[in-house]
Amino acid sequence: MDEQVDKLIEYLKYEKNYSEYTVNNYLIDLNQFIQFCNKNNIKKYNDIDYQFIRKYLNFLYEKKYSSKTMCRHISSLRKLFKFLEKNGIITDNPMILVSNPKMPKKLPKYLNYTDIELLLNTPNKEEVLGLRNALILELLYSTGIRVSELSNIKINDINFNEREIKILGKGSKERIVLFGKQCKDLLNNYINNSRSKLSINNNEYLLLNKNGNKLSVRGIQMIVEKTLKESSIKYNISPHTLRHTFATHLLDAGADLMSVKELLGHDSLSTTSIYTHISNEKLRQVYLNSHPRAKK
Repeated sequence: MDEQVDKLIEYLKYEKNYSEYTVNNYLIDLNQFIQFCNKNNIKKYNDIDYQFIRKYLNFLYEKKYSSKTMCRHISSLRKLFKFLEKNGIITDNPMILVSNPKMPKKLPKYLNYTDIELLLNTPNKEEVLGLRNALILELLYSTGIRVSELSNIKINDINFNEREIKILGKGSKERIVLFGKQCKDLLNNYINNSRSKLSINNNEYLLLNKNGNKLSVRGIQMIVEKTLKESSIKYNISPHTLRHTFATHLLDAGADLMSVKELLGHDSLSTTSIYTHISNEKLRQVYLNSHPRAKK
């Protein structure tokens, strides 16, 4: 059974071009499922039916997993059994009858204009790594790209004249993101005064670590976390918060939802529409605080 999981992981990594983070999550989830199968003397995938899947999901529920984590485990299992069915390993797919738990509606966090400026200006641009760190924050906010997408940007992906970057997103889908003059100036500054000192072996990637190698996703996450601690911002954020901030600020400034969807690289408009709830809530607060008939 492990062999089929390995084949699925190879397929997701090399044919579907899933990010390293996503692939690792699938591997962790599916290894946990295989361990559960072994403990229950299940040796073949054809021995797994809907009732056994329910037994496994109950096992996960007892671990007090959140709805989001449960959805991820179910997604991993769907991916596995669809792969097995496609390759003729199983005849019946037990995941067809499994539905996701209801997800609680949770608005994404974002930074206000004051805090985003504070965060962007925290790194010391006079230092080699400080200049690189400033560019990381600027790119995340100016383009709204994911951390995995940022890590994989190559120098040749950047069109400086048009201020565009070619991004390879989820499922090997390419899109173009835009950046402004401030980001362009910072890019040029980094390439000429920071990257040139970090690059050792003509590395093709834009962002490099202190050893001259490609900066990893975890490396970027740690830089954002470190910069947050150095700033005076009092609440926790993640690199993804800058993506949320990018979308929210665009909509607040009058951008249409379809344009934001394309810039974010979302497959569905419903995914992007979560940001309209933020704007709607902001309007609600303005109304309640301003209209004489709304005040207490």
